[in-house]
Amino acid sequence: MHFSVIFRVLGILLMLFSMTLLPPIFVSLYYNDESLVAFLSAMGLIFATGCLLWLPSNKTRHDLRTRDGFLITVLFWAVLGIAGCLPFIFSDQPGLSFTDAMFESLSGLTTTGATVITGLDDLPKSILYYRQQLQWLGGIGIIVIAVAILPMLGIGGMQLYRAETPGPVKDSKLTPRITETAKALFLIYCTLTITCALSYWAAGMTLFDAIGHAFSTVAIGGFSTHDASMGYFDSPIILIVCMLFMILSGVNFALHFYTSRNRSISHYWHDPEFKFYISCLAIGIPITIAYLAHTDTYDLETSAIHGSFEFISILTTTGFGTADFTIWPGFLPFFLFLFAFMGGCAGSTGGGMKVIRVLLICKQGIREIKRLINPNAVIPIKLGQTSVSDRVVEAVWGFFAVFVISYMIMFILLMATGLDFLTSVSAVGACISNLGPGMGDVALNYTDINNPAKWILCFAMLLGRLEIFTLLVLFSPSFWRR
Repeated sequence: MHFSVIFRVLGILLMLFSMTLLPPIFVSLYYNDESLVAFLSAMGLIFATGCLLWLPSNKTRHDLRTRDGFLITVLFWAVLGIAGCLPFIFSDQPGLSFTDAMFESLSGLTTTGATVITGLDDLPKSILYYRQQLQWLGGIGIIVIAVAILPMLGIGGMQLYRAETPGPVKDSKLTPRITETAKALFLIYCTLTITCALSYWAAGMTLFDAIGHAFSTVAIGGFSTHDASMGYFDSPIILIVCMLFMILSGVNFALHFYTSRNRSISHYWHDPEFKFYISCLAIGIPITIAYLAHTDTYDLETSAIHGSFEFISILTTTGFGTADFTIWPGFLPFFLFLFAFMGGCAGSTGGGMKVIRVLLICKQGIREIKRLINPNAVIPIKLGQTSVSDRVVEAVWGFFAVFVISYMIMFILLMATGLDFLTSVSAVGACISNLGPGMGDVALNYTDINNPAKWILCFAMLLGRLEIFTLLVLFSPSFWRR
C-alpha cells in the first residue's frame, strides 16, 4: 500500500474541492447574504488541510494499484463529507451541529437527497446553491472528474475509475484512455445540466432555481431550494421537463456518449438494460395513475401528473416530490418504494442496485426454472446476443446477498436506537438506495430522528453510493495483507 501517494492524491483532491466553494462565495456576494465568512473560512481550512497532506509527499512517484484505488475512493468520500459539512457548521443559517452537517453533506455528495434542514425558503441563497452544487459534484463522482487531470500529475487513474464507476462491469471504457473517458463523461454531464437548466428557465423557473434544480435533477439527487420541492412551482410544464431529464439521467451515460458520437439513437433500442428500464416505466406509471384515479385520490388529469412524476422520481432514486406519496391509498406507497431498490441503469447517476443487476437476477431465476425441467441442459444467460459469463452472474448474486444482509443489519440497528418499524425499514432503504425520502417519521425530512440513527444512515448512504463492495472490502483482513 503506497500511503505517501494516497495522502498526496487526497491532498490534491481536497485542494481541488476547496476551489468549488468559489461559486457559493460569488453567490453570497451577489445576494449580499450572511454566509460569506462561513464559505471563506471553510475554503481556507480545506485548502490548508489539502496542502498539509500534499506537501510531505509531493515528490513521490508510484503507480496506483487496485487496492490503493479502493482506499483512496473510500477515504476521499469520508474526508470530503467532513470537508463539505464545514459551511453548514460555520454559517449562522442553518447553523447545524456536526452530526446534522455531516448527514446533510453526505446526503448531498452521495446524491441521496435526505435532508435535516427545514425552512429552505428562508435560507441564504448561497447555502441553497451550495446544497445543489454538492449533489451535482457527487452525481458524476468527483474522483471520476479528477482523473481527467491526475495523469498530468503523474498519477494513474484507472484504479480510481474502476472503484468509483457504478455497475457490475467495471472494465468497459468509452475511449481507449481513462483521461478521455473522464472528459467524455464530464462533457455529457455538463451538456445535460446546461440543457436542463435552460429548459427549466424557459418553463417558468427563475434562473437561480433553474440552475439549482438542474444540478439536482441531472445528478438524480432530489435536493430543492424550496420545502415543497417541485410542488412549489405548481406547473405541469416544469414537471414534464423534470420527468424527461430524470429519465435521461437514469440511463447509462455510455449510451449517451455513443449516440452523440455516432449521431444515432439505435444504441438505446439495442441495449437490453435500457429496454428493461423503459419497460418498468411503461408498466409502473399506468398502474400508479390507474390506482390513484380508481380510488378517487385525484381526478384523472391530476393522477396522470402526480402519478407519473412520483413513479419516475422514485424509480430513478431522484426523490423530488409533488405530493406525499406515503399517504396514498392501499399498496401504492410500498409499490413505488420497492422500485427504488432497482434504481437507474449502470453507468448513470442513479442509485439502487442498478437495472442490469435486477435484469440478470430475473434471467438467472428463469434459467433455474428451466433447469428443473431439463437438468442436463446447458442454458446460457444472454443480454441481447451476448452470453454472460457465470462469473458475472455469481458476482451479481453476491452483491444482492450482501446488499440484503447489510440492509437487515442496519434496519435492526436503527430499531435498536428507538425508531419504529416503518421508519427504520424505509429510512435504511431510502439511504442505501440513495433515494432520500422514506416513510413514517422520515417521509418529509430526517430532522427529528436521533443522532446514532443519523450516523447509521450516513454509513448506509456511503455503502449505497460506493456499491457495497468498494466500502466493505476495507473491512477484510486480506485487503491489508502485503
